[in-house]
Amino acid sequence: MTVHPSLQTYADAWTHAVEAIAELVQPLVEGEWNRVTPCPAWSVRDVVSHVIGMESEMLGDPRPIHTLPRDLLHMRSDFARYVEVQVDVRRHHTGPEMTAELEYLMIRRARQLRNESRGPDTMVRAPLGAEQSLELAMRMRAFDCWVHEQDLRAALHQPGNLDSPGAHVTRDLLLEALPKVVARDAGAPPNSAVVVDVHGPLEFLRTVRVDANGRGTVDGSPSLGPVVSLSLDWETFYRLACGRVTPAAVADRIKVDGDQELGAAILGAFAITP
Repeated sequence: MTVHPSLQTYADAWTHAVEAIAELVQPLVEGEWNRVTPCPAWSVRDVVSHVIGMESEMLGDPRPIHTLPRDLLHMRSDFARYVEVQVDVRRHHTGPEMTAELEYLMIRRARQLRNESRGPDTMVRAPLGAEQSLELAMRMRAFDCWVHEQDLRAALHQPGNLDSPGAHVTRDLLLEALPKVVARDAGAPPNSAVVVDVHGPLEFLRTVRVDANGRGTVDGSPSLGPVVSLSLDWETFYRLACGRVTPAAVADRIKVDGDQELGAAILGAFAITP
């Protein structure tokens, strides 16, 4: 247990997701490590390499000294190049090397979490030399590991854990981005409301309300006259929000009522992950 209860939710979600990742990849034969995942441009090996790399940075380990190849065309930002270093440096590692490093890292991180005595507001290392609070760092690691667990499940045809602790952390984090998606990115008009109704393993209904100044907020109360209502399942919701699918690829799983043009704009802006 961590000293601060507010951190325990994220520690538990991280533990559940990373243990699931280890269980998924432990029996893989060498060729299966090269399977394509829904995470753009990354294989199973790449996803696990990313998890290992980011968790090692949470432990304070130094980053690898490594020059990226020039032909990695999917890297379009400084953040993408930052995370790719931990991935590319492991691209020639064997399956046993990957699982051994993952298991050793899990032991070290679990020990760190058990002994965590820092407060939630303690500033810690973040990507690109920045800093973030310990609470945000742990929240983001729980979110990241759960999403990548789902990437691996899709690649390996082993669905599951869509309602796990990490799924709940992911839901809450993605919902916080909805006001920006609806009000700023999609341009919903002032004094309007947009309803998002999600069913499946995680069920929830949220209303994004845009005030007279064009600012959005989200709450759990229904709206009597929304300008748009979106109905979709939880798996489609998180896959869209995490950039794993395009709206066109899952159009048959989304029902749009009301302003069709605004609905399309919202779905087009739905991906929030870098």
